Amino acid sequence: MKRVVLFAAVNIAVLVVIAAIVQILGLDRYLAAYGMGLTDLLVFSAMFGFGGAFVSLALSKWMAKSSMGVRVIGQPGSSGEQWLLQTVGEHARRLGLAMPEVGIFDSPAMNAFATGARRNHALVAVSSGLLNNMNGEEVRAVLGHEMTHVANGDMVTLALLQGVLNTFVIFLARVVGTVIDNAIGGRSEERSGGGLFYFLTVIVLQIFFGVLATLIVMAYSRRREYRADSGGARLAGTENMIDALRVLERTEDGPLPGQLKAFGIHDGAMRGALSRLFMSHPPLRERIAALQAPGGAG
Repeated sequence: MKRVVLFAAVNIAVLVVIAAIVQILGLDRYLAAYGMGLTDLLVFSAMFGFGGAFVSLALSKWMAKSSMGVRVIGQPGSSGEQWLLQTVGEHARRLGLAMPEVGIFDSPAMNAFATGARRNHALVAVSSGLLNNMNGEEVRAVLGHEMTHVANGDMVTLALLQGVLNTFVIFLARVVGTVIDNAIGGRSEERSGGGLFYFLTVIVLQIFFGVLATLIVMAYSRRREYRADSGGARLAGTENMIDALRVLERTEDGPLPGQLKAFGIHDGAMRGALSRLFMSHPPLRERIAALQAPGGAG
């Protein structure tokens, strides 16, 4: 809860600073000429920016189950399912968490993910390919990695970050679009409402700022993977976490689809320097090197 309050407070402060800059530069007069008040625009941007992020977070478990065909284990039907529940339960107790839902999805690719709107109401799922190709200690480390994501509240923090960035994308695209349209079109105070050029400019700016926002989100996502690897190492042993990553490195299966990509255990193969900026996970060899470094699992 402290993380959410602090994060919200910081970003409210940033919004206040932006609002002050807009007023000092006189941009509020431009906005008014377009029929937009500064406060109205901020509220509009925040509603759409945070709305989409939090709706996605609230539906994350349902979407994961539906899109991946996750079968949640109620009563274990085999010794393997019993072991899976027991292992996740042990991690949860050590981390002070409520027992999450545990599921399996049918896929030859080796992957796992954790999602959910709250730390104590999460879902942890592993693929059949991962269970079939890793030994018990390696699977234990992967589960520790995913449970660390849950303990760190990474799903909520990522949604908050995405919401703030979405708000800035919507807000800045309209402010900058207003300034450009006014400068190029010689806008008079008698005219109101944006024309075709204005709306096209806003669309282009929203795409541009959206790409920049994605870079920030992916950079944060990569940092949290190192923390989750360290958590997995503490829960299951550093060598077991390294061995699990080495197995993934040898196969380099594709990542999870859609929005689940950022919540998987890995992000597929690195394809180039530019594409690296858009990766939700660091390259596996760099994650292994981080664990092998002195204090890497601390």
